Amino acid sequence: MASTASPYQLGNPLSKVQADAADGQRQHAAWSPYDDNGGTVVAVAGEDYCIVAASTRMSTGFSILTREATMMLQLSDKVVIASAGMQADRKALHKLLQARHVMYVHNHGRPMSLPATAQLLSNTLYYKRFFPFYTFNLCAGLDEQGRGAVYNYDAIGSYERSGYFCQGSGKELIQPVLDNQLKAASPLALPPQNTLTALPLEQALDLVKDAFVSAGERDIYTGDQVEILIITREGVRRDSLQLKLD
Repeated sequence: MASTASPYQLGNPLSKVQADAADGQRQHAAWSPYDDNGGTVVAVAGEDYCIVAASTRMSTGFSILTREATMMLQLSDKVVIASAGMQADRKALHKLLQARHVMYVHNHGRPMSLPATAQLLSNTLYYKRFFPFYTFNLCAGLDEQGRGAVYNYDAIGSYERSGYFCQGSGKELIQPVLDNQLKAASPLALPPQNTLTALPLEQALDLVKDAFVSAGERDIYTGDQVEILIITREGVRRDSLQLKLD
């Protein structure tokens, strides 16, 4: 008569997990409150402009959830927030920033400036430092002098102003291209511009588009389309770029 004891009970060298599986017990993977839904955001600041671009593909694992997700929040005609990462946290963060901006407009009678918005985003991320928003953020636009500016952040709100930056799943592919094209290779040959990009607007726009096309060939989480906002003193102009759908 065959024994009904489990392999684990009979001294079988199988691990406890394998033995439980042999007994038909369900195994549960570790649960995580976070999910990286991918996407790439880029911002480039010039003397009188700022370009903010974001891919529209939202994924989880190897599945595409939607091809039309926006990762940008336009707070005013001079300030844009771009966030890659987890979609739920991005929406919660953008909704909170939008509410704070509306309160500021009602209290002061004018839109929040870019430096003030950058500080607000930093404070908001730091407030959640013990359970951070799983987002990779950029705050970009024009400052009070009409010059472009890009602020990049870590997970808990530390930030710095720069002339360009990339966040999201395509960062490792796009950031080296931006460094190569927008920053001088040698300080002796040409002083590097840390807070502004020397390229004219149209050349910078072409560079951003080329960088996204290149990243779309290698990064499965960057694709479908790129949403582009071009911020100048005249206002905000929208553009788009079609990427591969596979």
